Amino acid sequence: MSMEETKVKIKLNSTISPIDGEKENYEMWLDGTLVKKSGKTYLRYVEQLDEKEIRTTVKMGNEQALILRGGGVKMRLPFNNIQEEIGEYDTQFGSLPIITKTKHLSHIHNEDSSMSGKFNVQYDLIISGQSVGKYTLEIHYSEV
Repeated sequence: MSMEETKVKIKLNSTISPIDGEKENYEMWLDGTLVKKSGKTYLRYVEQLDEKEIRTTVKMGNEQALILRGGGVKMRLPFNNIQEEIGEYDTQFGSLPIITKTKHLSHIHNEDSSMSGKFNVQYDLIISGQSVGKYTLEIHYSEV
């Protein structure tokens, strides 16, 4: 099984529109690694949040995608254009099942001059049967 790794610069834009509350926008610039393995494309990066290190892997696709977070935050967020998916979020009290209802999912990857691309997902997050908000995540990456 062959695996290619490329160092990339990542621009991450995240928008959260909670059901009750103000819309929040986050923008982060991160260093990461683009991994191509068995025909799949993954993006790996580490972010710091309140002095906690969060290791994130994004398995990118146009039909299905998956975000895995470990370290300071443990979370599994699956996305599927066709159906709702069940993920989980680990809290200090145990694992909480969460549902993602994907509204839009796309991954565009360019290998022309340098490795670059864009991953975009829009989804509703449902906890205990209630939508807690609409989320948008847009990731741009380019070879260092």
